[in-house]
Amino acid sequence: MISIDQTLLIQAVNFLVLLFVLNMLLYKPILGIMDRRNRRVVESDEKVKELNKSVEQKMAEYEEKLRQAKLEAMEQKNKVEQEGSGEGERLIEGAKSEISQMVEGFHVKMGKEIDEVRGVLKGQSRKISGEIAEKVLGRSVQ
Repeated sequence: MISIDQTLLIQAVNFLVLLFVLNMLLYKPILGIMDRRNRRVVESDEKVKELNKSVEQKMAEYEEKLRQAKLEAMEQKNKVEQEGSGEGERLIEGAKSEISQMVEGFHVKMGKEIDEVRGVLKGQSRKISGEIAEKVLGRSVQ
């Protein structure tokens, strides 16, 4: 049977010493390592969250800049189209006025040529009619 005597006291002291030694050599170092690991994991999570937030912010800035660039490009495109349209209208108006001046010049030139041809034809028609009258009458007509 089990007797309660000095051995129980020695066993209790032995157990307490063993607990103290194990605590110093095993439990505290392992708990310290686990605490450092947990702190690193928490720090890593915080860094990841900060990096994700930074990436999201930079993506938002990039998208905003891209949107602004597209708007500016569209504005410039519209401006160039309007300038081109205005320039085209000016060229067309210039061409129309030039064409009307050319047509007017042709009409003046044709009028002069028609007058010259009429003068020549008038003279020739008198001469031809005189010749025809002389041939028909068989004598000279003056």
